[in-house]
Amino acid sequence: MESKKTGLVREMGLVGLVATGISSMVGAGINVIPIMIQRNVPGIGASVLPAYLFAAVPAVFAGLAYAILASAMPRAGGSYVYASRGLNPYLGFIASFSQWFSLCVAIGVVSYVLVPFLRDIALAAGFAWGGELLDQGGVRLFISISVLWLAVLVNIRGIKPYERTIVPLVVLTFVLGGIVIVTGFAYSQVDYAGVLRSLGSSFQLTEGPSLLTPAIFLSASAVLFSSFIGFDSIAQAGGEAKNPARNLPLAIGISVVLVGIYYMLFTAAVYHAVPWQFIAQEGLRHDLTAPGLLGILLPPFWTVLMISGAAVALIKDLPAMLLAVSRLLFAWAEDGLVPPAVAAVHPKFHTPHVALIASALMASLGILGSHVAGDFFLGVDILVTSMLVNFLLMSLTVLTLPRTNPAIASQIAVISSRRWQIPLATFGIVILGGFLAVHTWKDLTVPVESWLLRSTPLWFIVMAAGSVVYFRGVRKLRAAGIDIHERCATMPPE
Repeated sequence: MESKKTGLVREMGLVGLVATGISSMVGAGINVIPIMIQRNVPGIGASVLPAYLFAAVPAVFAGLAYAILASAMPRAGGSYVYASRGLNPYLGFIASFSQWFSLCVAIGVVSYVLVPFLRDIALAAGFAWGGELLDQGGVRLFISISVLWLAVLVNIRGIKPYERTIVPLVVLTFVLGGIVIVTGFAYSQVDYAGVLRSLGSSFQLTEGPSLLTPAIFLSASAVLFSSFIGFDSIAQAGGEAKNPARNLPLAIGISVVLVGIYYMLFTAAVYHAVPWQFIAQEGLRHDLTAPGLLGILLPPFWTVLMISGAAVALIKDLPAMLLAVSRLLFAWAEDGLVPPAVAAVHPKFHTPHVALIASALMASLGILGSHVAGDFFLGVDILVTSMLVNFLLMSLTVLTLPRTNPAIASQIAVISSRRWQIPLATFGIVILGGFLAVHTWKDLTVPVESWLLRSTPLWFIVMAAGSVVYFRGVRKLRAAGIDIHERCATMPPE
């Protein structure tokens, strides 16, 4: 395996890596989750921003673990490679399998959710006929699938076209999102209540009794943690990064910091202008978004721009998320756990086109599933469970790597001292494990109509499916005289 070449080329620079992380992190979630959390976690009230700040803590520890491991193992399929080489091949596979499955479904959901934002743009611009057209089920499916496969084409055509697509979209997302931030801080809750009264609303701005408890606060933080999921996509691109030992950890750090600042400003701006009591009240009736809430304060032109910012944020999600999930599938194929044909690399564009197409097919099923959609937060909860487990394993790998694979551990270039690695990884395990426990407790105790609406048993079903795939792959490798543990004792090909 040492002399074999993957066919991937190292063409992605630091800007492209940062844009990949930001693209995967900043999407529709920032326009929806900090608002609809009033319905998902009743009682959080005015404490959304503190809960967001607390949710950033495990993301920081997970980011440090990724940075440490990325500096030593810069290969495609980062998280799978890290855990399989530094912890255990089985744990590395099933954790990354649940990550792959959840993210593929999320890609489908993002593709499907995009269309209502396009509809709202048409309505805000005065094109009622366009809004009606985009509300038709067949049209919505066609646009969703078309946008998804356009993102696949961008990925297949190579790293340079990919970078030329997502970098401008990231800049545009921040610019248009800035309208929400400026608007939110320019108006007060008193102003907002006055506008509501002028529109005929009976809402009164009053301070209600606080229902906040530590359990509610922790539950909200566990949900808001989902907003920080995505920086790991930088690690998945490890096989195509220039100067990876430097750029991968640096890109992870930059993306987490920039996105964290943006999230805090965005959320603070929304709640500065819109009373949380109004959000909680209206959220029980219908789904809400930041542009939809703030749009009543501005002329239609600015409302169109705000909604367009949300749409752009969604569109840029797709290429970055497809890159991440396809490289996981590619890495499994390189190790022989799924058919080797999946690791094929396009001879001209040097991208894993088979893995991209296979991942997009799974995402397309996510679109079809969204067509008969249930609760938006069910998918979020499954993704949070998958990523908390994945991040916890990354912290554990930092602890175990020097024992399981000292040769690879010696290549760590970021926080290389064990005096720092051990406490950072230990704190990461404790806080990520705590978030996982709170998230699971909330999922298993909240009243639901059916166990199928609980994310925890659904996640275990996905893990069981991943186990079947893994052991079938191991059996085929063993029949060919290959031991998976010996294979995972060395680095994958570059």
